[in-house]
Amino acid sequence: MDAQASDDSRRDMIAISPYNQLALPALPQGRGRIQILDTTLRDGEQAPGIALSSDDKVRIAGALDDLGVDFIEAGFAVSSDIELETIKRINDLGLHATVLSLARSVNRDIDAVAETGVDTVHTFIGTSDLHRRFKLKMTKDEIVKRAVETVEYARSRGLKVQFSCEDATRTELDYLIEVYSAVAEAGACAINVPDTVGVIVPQGMNYLVGELAKHISVPISVHCHNDLGLATANSLAAIESGATIVQGTIGGIGERTGNVALEEVAINLFANYGIQTVDLAKIGPTARLVERITGFPLAYNKPLVGRNAFSHESGIHVHGVMSNAFTYEPLKPELIGTDRHIVIGKHSGEHSVAGRLKELGIQMPEDRMPDLMAAIKAAAIGDKEIDDNELAAIVDHVLSRDTERKDAVTLDGVAVLTGKGITSTATVNITISGEHRTSAETGVGPVDAAIRAIAEAVGGQYTLEEYKLAAINGTSQSLCEVTVMVRNHAREGTGLAVGKAVGPDVVQTSIDAMVAAVNRDLIKQ
Repeated sequence: MDAQASDDSRRDMIAISPYNQLALPALPQGRGRIQILDTTLRDGEQAPGIALSSDDKVRIAGALDDLGVDFIEAGFAVSSDIELETIKRINDLGLHATVLSLARSVNRDIDAVAETGVDTVHTFIGTSDLHRRFKLKMTKDEIVKRAVETVEYARSRGLKVQFSCEDATRTELDYLIEVYSAVAEAGACAINVPDTVGVIVPQGMNYLVGELAKHISVPISVHCHNDLGLATANSLAAIESGATIVQGTIGGIGERTGNVALEEVAINLFANYGIQTVDLAKIGPTARLVERITGFPLAYNKPLVGRNAFSHESGIHVHGVMSNAFTYEPLKPELIGTDRHIVIGKHSGEHSVAGRLKELGIQMPEDRMPDLMAAIKAAAIGDKEIDDNELAAIVDHVLSRDTERKDAVTLDGVAVLTGKGITSTATVNITISGEHRTSAETGVGPVDAAIRAIAEAVGGQYTLEEYKLAAINGTSQSLCEVTVMVRNHAREGTGLAVGKAVGPDVVQTSIDAMVAAVNRDLIKQ
């Protein structure tokens, strides 16, 4: 993967603020490319509610390698025999990425890693005062001695070592320098700075990594958690100060509020620093795969890969996006392998609806657009999104209405009582030819009771001959389409009339369809 992104490709795919380049510092020179260490399979799996099978991990590892990450932390080898064997399986795939395992600074952990066949271990020990006193109950000198001995032992087992001071961002600076210098001298190939509970701010990370870089000659890695929402900013600050490896997960999953989201780091490096790390076009597919396999849903508003990241509903925004996507987007969705989605809902304007209808090949007379917009806003109650099938059904319903006639019957109000062990009862208030009427009826269910009440209110001469209900897109949140056929027994001939309605509520939509059928019958008189 080329370390430097093309300026032309960035200008074509991303529209960032011009102030960024004025404010961003120059990156340290001569330090090599920025590498990505993915820990989705280790720290990501530690998120409450996620439990991956061996096959799950193998599938994700293959996708991560295809994405182009440099390191894959495949698990914690000593934690179980299954974990150890899974890491073996992943290592045997022959991936381009370096596969490694986490280990405590304990010899048996190192032995488990060596048994997997990987050539790199990521080992750690707590160094902050909190960890020293309450978790490890060890002195500073004892921790340094343990850390050095572990690195030396791992090297004797033929392993390369990346070393972490757990809770580094709450550890005294002089002590951090002491520990990191000692493990580097013992043979560690990289040191990692974890913000274990996500408490540092970007300025603090910038200072910390900058100071470490003055004393540490091996590559510096950073591992940021997102407890205060600063994981991406802290990771970028670390890179600005000399870090060359970023650890994180796809979608930012992990302990508590998670790790830094690697897709956010990758895009920010590309957009603002001209640095390419992974295959950006595979970010979207990889995030969706991880979401499906883990069962851990991405937040709708998750940057870049959430459902709403490239979704637009507001009429003003849609109008702008349809003219030039950069008016309301920082980058083109195809850059990261995802799609733009124009949402039809209660905030939609005529421009976005007309544009969607054109894409679907649906003809809508311009003079009927106000009726369509009113129907859409009524159907989108509760912030429901209208999908393409539902939009087509609403169009059909609107076009089927005769705007030249005035309805003889209008529904003023309805109340329905139903439940287990209760006889369904409906009360309706209607106006027919200027006369207000109220009727109440019972039925075998709320729909039956409501239709009977309407029939009684308009004179009692109507019976329901046919009733059809369909969920337009087949889901529980779908709009429903109701078609009824009624018979007017006071009319000569068949006396049949059909009514149709589309809406979010089965009972109300059935009532609307019944009223439409009665109106259609009455205009024949």
